[in-house]
Amino acid sequence: MEHMRKAMYWSVAENESAQCGLCPHRCVVAKNAFGLCGARENRGGELLCSGYGRVSSMALDPIEKKPLYLFQPGKYVLSIGGFGCNLNCPFCQNHEISMVRQGEKQDCEPDPVTPEDIVTLALKTTARGNTGVAYTYNEPLIGYEFLYDCAGLIRNAGLYNIVVTNGFINEEPLENLIPFIDAMNIDLKGFTNDFYRKLGGSLETVMETISRSHKSCHVEVTTLVIPGENEGDVEELAKWLSSISPDIPLHLSRFFPRFKYSGRKPTPEETIYRLSEIAKKHLKFVFAGNMR
Repeated sequence: MEHMRKAMYWSVAENESAQCGLCPHRCVVAKNAFGLCGARENRGGELLCSGYGRVSSMALDPIEKKPLYLFQPGKYVLSIGGFGCNLNCPFCQNHEISMVRQGEKQDCEPDPVTPEDIVTLALKTTARGNTGVAYTYNEPLIGYEFLYDCAGLIRNAGLYNIVVTNGFINEEPLENLIPFIDAMNIDLKGFTNDFYRKLGGSLETVMETISRSHKSCHVEVTTLVIPGENEGDVEELAKWLSSISPDIPLHLSRFFPRFKYSGRKPTPEETIYRLSEIAKKHLKFVFAGNMR
């Protein structure tokens, strides 16, 4: 069974190509090809959300695992994820799903689900403390249409919508989605343009996403601290967040060797604690994460 939905943000380009308008990559996708994220496909000159309803992971998680510490603490959230991402982080902690591209089928992959399926399951799990749905694990915004369709139904059902994202999205789709979103955890991977260029992203775009989202919903921010990469960014990052609001929670998460950085050493615990104290000079809520 295959579910498809026409993409919401795209325009016709030359030679039956389609230009995606979802994120700053603005991929020009040739006929019968996929965009960089692997979740958006040109079929016959029309751009489709080809990962629509294609769920890689699903679990009922403590909300603190997102991580969200100051939104509905002690509650649970139905977490769902798909495949793919619009960045290419060599240190990705979820690369098994985020680096999979559409067309790379997995063993025993389940049939696609519908937004109505997600709402039904979310309501069934309220008896176990569930308060809503978190779109997470991979980069959920590349499956924008599925998220958008789910979010409206989840809101109508009286439940919360939570997005865990890298924040790499264009202004118009963010503006149209955010009225349905109750909380976000946004990755701020570093605080220099050079660092973001290595990942195929844009620091300015993520800063704009954080600033805009904070005006409309609860926002917490996560930075994965990677030895020799972004340790020196933390104080400036914390200063900037405090200029929006010193009440924005910052999670400094410990890196473990994964993906292309599998040969590296984990971030020392003492590094996380030291940087947390530095960030606390500017922010009221700083949390040490992934300390296992």
